[in-house]
Amino acid sequence: MFSKIVTSALFAGFCAGLIAALLQLVFVQPVLLHAELYESGELAHFGAEAVSAHPELPGLDPVRDGLSLLFSALIYVGYALILVAAMGLAAGRGIAINGRTGLIWGIAGFVAFHFAPALSLPPEVPGVSAADITERQVWWWLTVAVTALALTLIAFGRSWALWAVAIVLLLAPHLIGAPHPDTFAGTVPPEIAGLYAARALGVGLAAWTLLGLFAGHFWQRESAAA
Repeated sequence: MFSKIVTSALFAGFCAGLIAALLQLVFVQPVLLHAELYESGELAHFGAEAVSAHPELPGLDPVRDGLSLLFSALIYVGYALILVAAMGLAAGRGIAINGRTGLIWGIAGFVAFHFAPALSLPPEVPGVSAADITERQVWWWLTVAVTALALTLIAFGRSWALWAVAIVLLLAPHLIGAPHPDTFAGTVPPEIAGLYAARALGVGLAAWTLLGLFAGHFWQRESAAA
């Protein structure tokens, strides 16, 4: 079982991580680099002169982009280990695991790790006001944990009581509220911040969907080989 989890997670996570990194390079990184121009003061929001929406940005950087590819692959291998371990527990209870059902697992992972936290704490570009990073990390991890538990209760619960508990868990982090700064200020135009958040979530959805597909496929293949 352990070797099957590790093998499936390595293949699935590496493939999904590389695709996620490529999507980030194409869609997310240009927005991030644009925001950094405002953070550094090279561009000024509400300046005297109009600023192009598509300024000249740094080109490809082999070191930076290579590290981004490696980091993304490692991150998604970690995600895959969590996802495949959960799949293994479900398979032990007779739940079918394959590429098709893996899509659902992947979307659930996206909801837990990206969408739910972003409802109250969206992805942030450099140069915007933010609360203490430790407080944000604690809130983020707690939100991920309770959302994952809630989705598990919704998927495998067999009573209205469990589903009611799941709804409470889904709402609790957002009713408590994410940590935010006392005042809002920043150098980055809100249009850029909004575009960054939207594209980060879009890439996350694509990557997690593929991660679930790959994880289910490799799990089924490893099971058949065993």
